[in-house]
Amino acid sequence: MRIIAGSAKGRRFDAPQGRDTRPTLDRVKEAIFGSIQFQVPGATVLDLFSGSGNMGLEALSRGAQKAICVDLSPACASLIRSNGEKLGLTEGLQVLCADYGAALSSLSREGIQADIVFLDPPYASSFAEDAIERIFREGLLKPNGTLIAEHAFDQPPKLGEGPWQVARVKKYGACGVTTLIWRERE
Repeated sequence: MRIIAGSAKGRRFDAPQGRDTRPTLDRVKEAIFGSIQFQVPGATVLDLFSGSGNMGLEALSRGAQKAICVDLSPACASLIRSNGEKLGLTEGLQVLCADYGAALSSLSREGIQADIVFLDPPYASSFAEDAIERIFREGLLKPNGTLIAEHAFDQPPKLGEGPWQVARVKKYGACGVTTLIWRERE
């Protein structure tokens, strides 16, 4: 794995061992960051189901002010910290080893609001729908913020009515990426 652009451009970092994680492919990461490139500098980023810290670290390299990486696995949390050190991206990096629900509740109590949220839960779970609803309900995404959910293309998040609007859905092989924004208020 590598950082694509910014201060740590081209530098490699480690992925978690085993088959429990599925790192975002470089071409998918490049497309995602291409679509939000002007939102990243100075942003607060929340990277849920972070794994290696891939998306949060890429955001820090590209000038994000803060990246909060959340993963339930102690091994992944340790790896994210190690990758941050390896890449020289520890300033602004916060790592939480917690269940996503507990992390979202804690961040909400702290008054944290993200400009960008990356969401890459296990594809076969219903975590995406729950996390999206919680993020919007608890005000964890700033107005005009962007939430980017990675999923199996044939299994997009099933969302009911809410304060979100689907801005776009892109397909990258078997991977799908859905971008949500705050729905225009009437």
